[in-house]
Amino acid sequence: MSVQMLSWESKLLELAHAGLDRAVSADPVPCANFALDRAYAYCEALTARHSRTFSLASALLPPSKRRAARALYAFCRISDDLIDRPAGRVEADLAAWRRCVLEMPTPCDDPVALAWADTRLRYRIPRLYAEQLLDGVARDGVTRRYATFDDLAVYCYGVASTVGLMAMHIIGFAGPHAIPYAVKLGVALQLTNILRDVQEDWRAGRLYLPLEELKQFGLSEADVAEGRVDDRWRAFMRFQIARTRRLYAEAMPGIRLLAPDGRLAIAAAAQLYRAILDDIERHDYNVFTRRAHIGALGKLRRLPGIWWRWR
Repeated sequence: MSVQMLSWESKLLELAHAGLDRAVSADPVPCANFALDRAYAYCEALTARHSRTFSLASALLPPSKRRAARALYAFCRISDDLIDRPAGRVEADLAAWRRCVLEMPTPCDDPVALAWADTRLRYRIPRLYAEQLLDGVARDGVTRRYATFDDLAVYCYGVASTVGLMAMHIIGFAGPHAIPYAVKLGVALQLTNILRDVQEDWRAGRLYLPLEELKQFGLSEADVAEGRVDDRWRAFMRFQIARTRRLYAEAMPGIRLLAPDGRLAIAAAAQLYRAILDDIERHDYNVFTRRAHIGALGKLRRLPGIWWRWR
């Protein structure tokens, strides 16, 4: 099985393969079972509160992998939230969190750090992927514009492809040849986030749309600031959505390289997220006055079809 290589991929694949070069201990976290159970329960509640899509998709996993996936989500959620704390605290808080989740032994009084440490060791998740995610999150504090798509792809790898690579270890995968698919799926998921959250990110002082590509379509930051939906914006968004869909399509064959009991969950997560692009189109590419989404009923309606394709 092969996958088409794009110009930006070689750098991302180099980062991804580096994670497999380090041995990971499978020793259990030295903590009482009741404390671990409470920590995992906390992560499950946090996942349900913050991401209905991930909560629904991860429910399709076997119980042990399900709670590990939700510990991974909680680790990523807390890491991402740190960047939006008041100025002056972000750097110190990120450094403290990095020590908490990467060093051993992990303190039992932090439920997310504890559940994540147990998951990371239990499933032999390379530490480097967690480090790369934390580096990607930290980049939000210093980089608020991306000149080219190649630059943006590196950011997407840091905050999203790393999540897929860690999830791949929880689910089980056939070998290193599964990596390019996980990388592409992560980029596609993050691009979907970016296209959905243009207005929200702009209000936070961030613009993730490649400036070079905005210029190619005759757009500028002033157009984004005004929330102007015209023919230039529609053409730009059609281009962005087409590329993102292509990445989804190229990533999907990699699901067959995962352990059978995890394929449906990943397929569901990918297809439910991909449907956000349809919602953006249905509303004339207006991401300025509404947040594109797929309601609970829409998600449930899609699940039988996803099951049928991946059963």
